[in-house]
Amino acid sequence: MEQPVDIPKTPSFALTGKRALVTGAGRGIGLGAASALAQAGAHVVLAARTLDEIEAAAEAMRAQGLSAEALALDVTDLPGVRAALSERPAFDVLVNNAGTNKPSAFLDVTEESYDLVMAINVRAAFFVAQAVAQGMVDAGKGGSIIHISSQMGHVGGPRRSVYCASKWAMEGFSKAMAIELGPLGVRVNTVAPTFIETPMTRPFFADAAFHESVVAKIKLGRVGQVEDLMGAIVFLASDASALMTGSSLVVDGGWTAD
Repeated sequence: MEQPVDIPKTPSFALTGKRALVTGAGRGIGLGAASALAQAGAHVVLAARTLDEIEAAAEAMRAQGLSAEALALDVTDLPGVRAALSERPAFDVLVNNAGTNKPSAFLDVTEESYDLVMAINVRAAFFVAQAVAQGMVDAGKGGSIIHISSQMGHVGGPRRSVYCASKWAMEGFSKAMAIELGPLGVRVNTVAPTFIETPMTRPFFADAAFHESVVAKIKLGRVGQVEDLMGAIVFLASDASALMTGSSLVVDGGWTAD
């Protein structure tokens, strides 16, 4: 008698029972990430400096039957970050999204704009991840850390020298984190989007020439939307990506293909 065929089962994308922290969660990619994780079943803590914004977002999510709460948090205030996280149970997922950009020609970059971008995109992101990872390790539960990087962490671009520097740094420390934290059960990956239409980028697209130059580089012929990233975030947060760490999931419409 023939043995029955053992059909493999797709790992679950569900996040039921998981706790997730999303920084910069009040709008744009952060809000999309929080919504995606909550829709997959996680309890999501939306963190940002503007409390009214994240409270409104969390309330709207709860109105849809999702599990969400707001946390006023300035990611550049590292003692404040550590204190806030120490008061809460360990997280299973971090979406390290808070970031900024100050586009400028390289020869015009000021020390002030350099320090601002690096303080948020590198220093704050690094130490927020450290604090969350410490909680994961102390709880012995492992987890998934997802850094929101950029295609500009893989290539260069005009008027993006400081931003590129910050995202290449993020790609680098993500790989190093993955090496150290892998044996402790913590996975670390990045999502590297192309230009996504958000409140931060929308003013740039008001310049028709800039918009046209961006679309010309995106092989799929359109600017990205927040929804284009939500599946990637759930994938990296869930057991569906259980063997992925130290990787970058590039969601760029083909920008970096050439």
